Amino acid sequence: MDNWFAIYIDGAKLMEDSIPYQTERSFNAERITFSTDLPVTIAFELRDYMENNSGLEYIGTRKQQMGDGGAIFQFRDQTGHLLGASAAGWRCKVVQHAPANPSCANERNPVAGVGACMAEAEVSPANWAAPGFNDASWQDTRVYSAREVGPKDGYDMISWDRSAELIWGPSLKQDNIVLCRGVLQ
Repeated sequence: MDNWFAIYIDGAKLMEDSIPYQTERSFNAERITFSTDLPVTIAFELRDYMENNSGLEYIGTRKQQMGDGGAIFQFRDQTGHLLGASAAGWRCKVVQHAPANPSCANERNPVAGVGACMAEAEVSPANWAAPGFNDASWQDTRVYSAREVGPKDGYDMISWDRSAELIWGPSLKQDNIVLCRGVLQ
C-alpha cells in the first residue's frame, strides 16, 4: 500500500497499518493471518501520504508535490489457494480529494483550503465496511499499471498472483483517502 491502510472483515476492524500514514516511504507490505467463514466482506480504508488537507507532500521543500497512491492485495487460504485479489470489480469511494487544482503544488506558500489548494472531503458513510452496506453508488475501482504507480520496496517482496492489480480512485495524485470494498466467495 502507498502509504497506509486499515482492513475490515464483515464490518469489524481487523487491523491497521502499524506505521502512521504521514511517514515517508515508498510502498509498504504487510502479511496478515486471520480466520473467517466465506463469503466475507472485505473493506479497506486506503490513505496516501499528505502533509495536510492541501493533499501536498513535503510542503516548503524542493520536493513539494502531490503524492500518488496505489494499493494491491491478495487473499489466500491456508493451502495457498487464491481466494481473491484487488481488481476492477472492487467498489471504491473517494472521501478526500486534494488539491482541487494541481497548480497548488507549484505555489510558494500553499495554504490548505485556499484557492487551488482547496479540498473536496466528506465523512466516511456510517457502516461502510459492513456486509449489508449499499455501495451501488460507488464506482468500480480504477486499475493502474505498475509503471503508472511506480511501486517498489514492499511491493517487490511479494509474489503477486497475475490477477492481483494495483487499484486506487480515479486520480492517483489527487485522491488521498479512498474506501474500497469487495466480497470473497
